[in-house]
Amino acid sequence: MTHASIQIRPVLLQFARLILATAALVLLFLIAGMVSSRAADTGAGKVLALQWCASCHLVAEDQPAASSTSLPSFYDIAKDPAWTTEKLATFLADPHPKMPNMSLGNIEIANLSAYIESLKP
Repeated sequence: MTHASIQIRPVLLQFARLILATAALVLLFLIAGMVSSRAADTGAGKVLALQWCASCHLVAEDQPAASSTSLPSFYDIAKDPAWTTEKLATFLADPHPKMPNMSLGNIEIANLSAYIESLKP
C-alpha cells in the first residue's frame, strides 16, 4: 500500500460515519413526524367538542345551535394567534370555573386541542 492510500482510508471512514449519522437523523425525524401526526385525532376532538362544548360555544358548522353568542366560537379561538396548541392544552387541563368539570385526560386534551387548531383558516 502506498502512503496516499493509507491517508485516504481515515477520511473515507469519517465520511461513511457522517453519512450513517445523517441517515439515522433523517430516519429519526421521519419516525417522529409519523408518530406526532398520529398523536392527536381531530375527529375524536370534534366528538368531544360537540359533547362538552357545543352547549355554550359554536364548535362546528354542522352543530345545531350554540346557547350563547357572546362566547367565542372555536373558529374565533383557532384564528387567534395567542391560542397555540400548547396554550389550549394547558387551559383544557384546568379550565375556568364557569366551564363544566370535564376531567379530560391527556389524549382527550390533545384531540380537542388538535381539533380547534384544525379550524384555523
